[in-house]
Amino acid sequence: MADCECLPKCPFFNDKMDSVPAVAEMLKAKFCKGDNSSCARYMVFKAKGREHVPADLFPRHIDRAKEIIGG
Repeated sequence: MADCECLPKCPFFNDKMDSVPAVAEMLKAKFCKGDNSSCARYMVFKAKGREHVPADLFPRHIDRAKEIIGG
């Protein structure tokens, strides 16, 4: 499966994770490369659009993503 379509412009990885590249790569491997359906950011992006993805939403914050989508 291909990389997430959002990865090139993802503010989470391109702005917030610069200071911890090893952690960023680990998270990218889990959430962005392959099956990205478990990424909270991607869930909100697909359901509501890019403008509704909070800058501080971590990929693993599924409960918060569900609140945003359902709300």
